[in-house]
Amino acid sequence: MPREIVASAPGKVNLHLGVGEARAYGYHDLVSVFHAVDRREVVRLRIDGDPVDGPVVASMRTTFFVDQPDEDIDGPGNLAWRAVEAVVARTGVAVPRVHIEVDKHVFVAGGMAGGSADAAAALVAANALVAEYGDPLTTEALHDLAAQLGADVPFSLMGGTALGTGRGDELVEMLSRGRLHWVFVNPKIGIPTGRAFSLLDDLRHGDPALVPHLNPTALSQALTSGDTSRVAAALHNDLEPAAVTMRPVLKRVLEAAGQAGRRALVSGSGPTVAVLCDNADAAHAAAGQLAEQFDGYEVFVAEGPDRGAVVEHVS
Repeated sequence: MPREIVASAPGKVNLHLGVGEARAYGYHDLVSVFHAVDRREVVRLRIDGDPVDGPVVASMRTTFFVDQPDEDIDGPGNLAWRAVEAVVARTGVAVPRVHIEVDKHVFVAGGMAGGSADAAAALVAANALVAEYGDPLTTEALHDLAAQLGADVPFSLMGGTALGTGRGDELVEMLSRGRLHWVFVNPKIGIPTGRAFSLLDDLRHGDPALVPHLNPTALSQALTSGDTSRVAAALHNDLEPAAVTMRPVLKRVLEAAGQAGRRALVSGSGPTVAVLCDNADAAHAAAGQLAEQFDGYEVFVAEGPDRGAVVEHVS
C-alpha cells in the first residue's frame, strides 16, 4: 500500500467577471470566464498506519513559497483538510490516517483561488487513497463535493478555460487557441470579498454606467482567435471599480502594469493584479520592471491554460 500520494492544482485568473444585480440575501449571479495558470499548489498526503474508522486527518503543515499570513491556516477549517475528510466520509471506505503537507505557491487571499486549488488537489489525492482500499468517487461526485466546499473549487478541479455561471460553479469548457502569458502582482492589501460585492452594489446606485457585464461573447471569440491583442481588449472585471475604491493604491498598480504589459486588470475581488503580455519574454521583462517599481510587492510569471487537479505520483 502507498505511503505517500502527491497531487497538484492550478491557480486561476478571471478573464471575465460579470456580477449581476444583488438578489435576495445579498447573493449575486455571476458570469465568469476562468483561466487556469501553471502556478500550482501541491498537496501531499503522508499515510500512517492501518485503516481506521472516523476522522483520518492527523495533522497539517503548510510550507509557504509566497508571503506567509499572520494567522495559522493549518487546522480542521482549512479547505484541504475538509476536502480529505469529505471524500472519506462520502465513500464510507476505511483508510489510514494521513498527515497533509501543502506547498503554497499561489498568493494567500489574493483573488487567485489558492485555497480552492488546495482543496481540489486534496480531493483527488484523497480519492486516490480511497481507491487503494475500496471504490473511489466518480468524477461527478467529486465535482459535487467540490461545489459544497466552495464556489471556485470545481474550476480548480477542472482547469483549462471555462465559463462559470450561477455562483461560478456551473462550468462549461471554453475553446481557446495558443498560450496566454501573465505577470501577477500582489500589493498585499487585503480586500474582503463580501465587502467588495456590497460596495459594488452601492457604487451602482450612484453611477448608472456600472451595469452588469454578463455577456462574454467577445472574449470567447478572442480566445478562439489566438490573438493576444484581441483577448486583452476583451478582458473585464465588474468588481474592479469596487476594489480600486477600497484600495486606491490599486489604481497606480493598474496604470503601471498596463504600461508594462498588454493589459492589466484586478483578478477576481483582488488585490492581485493580472498583467497579460504578448509572450514569455515580454512577461519576464514586465515582471522585472514591476518588481523594481513596487519594492516589497510579490510578483511572479505564469502562463495558461493549465490542467486541473491531478495526482502527480503515488509511492
